[in-house]
Amino acid sequence: MRFAAIADIHGNHLALEAVLADIRAQGIEDIVNLGDCFSGPLEAGKTADLLMGLDAVTVRGNHDRYLIEIEPVKLHISDAFAHAQLSPAHLDWIRGLPFSAVYRQEIYLCHATPTNDNAYWLETVSRDGLVHLKLIEEIEAFAAGVDQRLILCGHSHVARMVRLRDGRLVVNPGSVGAPAYDDDLPYFHKMEAGHPFASYAIIEKSAGHWLPSFRNVAYDFQAMADIAARNGRQEWASGLSTGWLR
Repeated sequence: MRFAAIADIHGNHLALEAVLADIRAQGIEDIVNLGDCFSGPLEAGKTADLLMGLDAVTVRGNHDRYLIEIEPVKLHISDAFAHAQLSPAHLDWIRGLPFSAVYRQEIYLCHATPTNDNAYWLETVSRDGLVHLKLIEEIEAFAAGVDQRLILCGHSHVARMVRLRDGRLVVNPGSVGAPAYDDDLPYFHKMEAGHPFASYAIIEKSAGHWLPSFRNVAYDFQAMADIAARNGRQEWASGLSTGWLR
């Protein structure tokens, strides 16, 4: 079995188009999408049109959930910008997305963790804002009750895999459309890829073992950075054009 995993598009339709073209070039038809599709000062509507035309198993991210649970006037600026671009049909599509899913009976999918769509599974944040890999015991605790041997999550935008001590594999494919961002939970911190390219993973089962290949795809990231800048989001413009927040 061979398929592609994408996550954290955040309204970056050009990055999504480039990733989909790269997936097709690898001869892959099956795609899973781990959520956070739209939030950001970019092109949520165009992104939604692309995603609704895909035959991809998709789970709902925390920012997707905000779009359908929170009144537009109370949304964070990035979510509010996306919401204004989405049609009733787009929002209905989001409402139909599950919190988690099992793909082909073998792969567990969620946006962040099996119990919380707004918590890092693999990373921890220290009080001084440093981000590092969680202890294996903490990572395994989140996996309690998940029977599948391959577990996919997104949310942190960090391309990473961790092999649990029982042989299960947890994989984050990285972010298609937002290589850098900051957050204040649980403490203020930055997630920075250090490059502007779109990230995803191709995952293959061979000789009974799952193994991801992490891929980075070039696209016109400056065009998306320019959109963010025109929409008054200089930090997004920096992240999109460089992979760093400056």
